[in-house]
Amino acid sequence: MRTLGKALSVVAVAAALSATTMASPASAAVTIKVESVYTRTVWEGAGTQFTCPTNQVITGRSHFGDEGDQTTYYCSRILINDEVVEVHAGDWTAAQRESRSDYSAPDHQVVVGRWHKGDENGETRYRSAALYWQGRQVWLANGDVTGQYTESNHKWQAKAGTVMTGRTHYGDENGKTTYRFATVYFEG
Repeated sequence: MRTLGKALSVVAVAAALSATTMASPASAAVTIKVESVYTRTVWEGAGTQFTCPTNQVITGRSHFGDEGDQTTYYCSRILINDEVVEVHAGDWTAAQRESRSDYSAPDHQVVVGRWHKGDENGETRYRSAALYWQGRQVWLANGDVTGQYTESNHKWQAKAGTVMTGRTHYGDENGKTTYRFATVYFEG
């Protein structure tokens, strides 16, 4: 009987060690920064394809005037633990009429480009991208929508730590525009 008790103790210790070894370590906290680094102004109705530079995403937009005037895009890079997040841009979307456009990037993707040609009846396209850090996907959470802006007289900047994930516009240059945005996070 004594041998059986010692054998069970050895088995219990071995099982406890095995469970400890197999348990995954707790994730270390990461520091995420969204830093504005690039601004570009383009003629809105001229058909200019705008895409943020490599490894940058849209975090703001402003437009003053009618559809023939200029639009300014604000791009930011995302850093996790002071390392630049990779931005993998996809293809342009199908065209939609600007006067009733409604775009949301696919889940956990950001907007990196916009292309508009013509007036409010012209075509608008978007370009989204997935984010990666150290080969693993970066996620977005807490998606939200801004209040309405008058398209012909506004400047929008994403809140700290957030990026643009979509946009709606209804009407002509005096119609209303809203932006979708979400918080960048990483599960390690």
